[in-house]
Amino acid sequence: MQASTVWWIFVGLTMAAELLTGTIYLLMIGTGLAAGALAAHLGLDWPAQISSAAIVGACSILLGRRIRRARGPRLPASANPDLNLDIGETVHVPEWGHDGTARIPYRGSLWTVALRPGALPVAGSFRIVEVQGNRLLVDKA
Repeated sequence: MQASTVWWIFVGLTMAAELLTGTIYLLMIGTGLAAGALAAHLGLDWPAQISSAAIVGACSILLGRRIRRARGPRLPASANPDLNLDIGETVHVPEWGHDGTARIPYRGSLWTVALRPGALPVAGSFRIVEVQGNRLLVDKA
């Protein structure tokens, strides 16, 4: 069996493991293994194949970590607009109760709306900034 075939088998096993676990790191290790396979196709010797696999795998992991850090801190699921499509939507609150909440119709049902700390309870349009269970946390639009 040729060395490139062994490398490609390892790439396939790593990709299968990636699909089962869902971690991005195995995908990056797989790119390093693919670099080792390409080095084998080029006819490089065994130490050069291992070195190319290690260098490409390590560089891809470092690049992935750098990209992840550049994105900044993750929002909690209740305030993440990628997970909750209600965040950023505008609602109209005609009047507030004495406890700083209101009940409004939104998306076909009644929701409890609460003000974000520091906001004034005046009637008007508000933007949803967080969804906590069946409560909409809003800020002035």
